[in-house]
Amino acid sequence: MNTNSFQIKGWAVTLVSALLAIFASTNNDYFVLIAIFPAVVMWFLDAYYRTQERKFRGLYDDVAGIPEQPKPIKPFAMRPDMYSGGKYSYSSSFVSVTVITLYLPITAGLVGLFVYLRF
Repeated sequence: MNTNSFQIKGWAVTLVSALLAIFASTNNDYFVLIAIFPAVVMWFLDAYYRTQERKFRGLYDDVAGIPEQPKPIKPFAMRPDMYSGGKYSYSSSFVSVTVITLYLPITAGLVGLFVYLRF
C-alpha cells in the first residue's frame, strides 16, 4: 500500500509538471486550471490507499497481539472493514501530514497561479 501511495505522489508531480510545461510553451491559462484536476484526483486516491494501509496495519497489530488494539479479532479473520472511525477514517487519511503536505501546496499554488493569470 505504501508503494502505491509513493507512486501516486510521483504521478501527481509528473502530470502537474507536464501540464505546467505545456502552459509555459503555449501560454494558455487553462492548462493551469486543467493541472488542478489530476492533483485533486491523486489526492483522493492517495488518501484512499493511506486509509487501506491504516486498516491493514490495525489488523496486523491485532493479530500480532500488540497492545492497545481497538477491537479483538480472531486470528486469520482478515476483516479490515472492522476498522472504522478515528485514525482509520478516510477523512483522517485525507488530511494526514504525509498527504496534505504535498497536495495542498500544489493545489493552492495552481489555484493561486490561475487567479493571478486571469485577473
